[in-house]
Amino acid sequence: MKRVMTSAAVLALSAGIAHAGGVERSTQSAGILFEKGNYLELNFGAFNPNVSGSFEANPAAKSGDMAPGYGTFSFGYKQALSDKWDLAIVVDQPVGAKVNYPSTAPYPLAGSKAAIYSSAVTGLLRYKLPNNFSVYGGIRSESVKGKVTLSNGYTMNTSSDSAFGYVIGAAWEKPEIAARVALTYNSKIKHSFRVTEMGNPSLPFSTTIPESVNLEFQTGIAKDTLLMGSVRWVHWTQFDITPAGYYSQTGASLVDYGDNTVTYNIGVGRRFNEQWSGAVMFGYEKHTGERTGNLGPTDGFKSVSLAASYQATDNIKVTGGIRYVDIGDAKTNYYTAIDNVPYGGVFTDNSGWGAGVRVGINF
Repeated sequence: MKRVMTSAAVLALSAGIAHAGGVERSTQSAGILFEKGNYLELNFGAFNPNVSGSFEANPAAKSGDMAPGYGTFSFGYKQALSDKWDLAIVVDQPVGAKVNYPSTAPYPLAGSKAAIYSSAVTGLLRYKLPNNFSVYGGIRSESVKGKVTLSNGYTMNTSSDSAFGYVIGAAWEKPEIAARVALTYNSKIKHSFRVTEMGNPSLPFSTTIPESVNLEFQTGIAKDTLLMGSVRWVHWTQFDITPAGYYSQTGASLVDYGDNTVTYNIGVGRRFNEQWSGAVMFGYEKHTGERTGNLGPTDGFKSVSLAASYQATDNIKVTGGIRYVDIGDAKTNYYTAIDNVPYGGVFTDNSGWGAGVRVGINF
């Protein structure tokens, strides 16, 4: 079973779906800790969403595609320190956003732009207990910054802020049937930013990258066949961007979420021969029906991923895949400094395609 594609490999190809709970671009999986021996991996991904809608008060006013495509990158290294201890280092992009309402569209937010950039380095240690149990934990260092330009002339730029969080988890394995269950908690991380609004220094504000819980599992169900999946809960109601100047104009947050999210993935992997294995994975996040912010007009999703893995040599494996995402319909709130009345856009029939490549090296 060791050459059947694992859940961690397939889920890595899903990273970069910003519609999974707002601005999320990494699942923060601890799966690298369970690779055999010493291990190095590189992950490259790209996602091209098509997100458009129309003005609620005037359906003829179309927004155009406001969600440009983007790429992602992550790196991981795992070292077996002894028969009991493992060390891993992961570099990724936990959150991100890229918004660009076409300036030529007849839409109230035409010309509005926003971006969130992040990077993180996570160090993990795993200790193996008797009876196939293990515990693990570590520290995450995270840097975040952002900028916004709205159609009403409002602009904001933040400084880059670095802060720390932690990771703790536990796992159980049964190697004879490739079974594993891992539960991981990622703490929230609070960032404090220096801010420029409308070209002038403004009051600093804080934003929390939310806490999350991952449940990842896999088990052999037949010869050369693996059932795998995950459940991820993210406390998105902790995430709020409320600059002082924007709030004084509108009485509202620039970005916030009224609901937490639970994302489900389930799939099957199968080895075809000594070199090739493949997998199919289905994803689901509930549609809440709540109004969303204009910088993220999506609400839930359904997805399907197809992946193939090639064992190039005894120690090098290349995994590639594609993912289709049916992006959930959403209604947004739109605020102006004049009337401060919540009305907005209706975003329906949106979707996106993603692709990813992982190169894994055991040594």
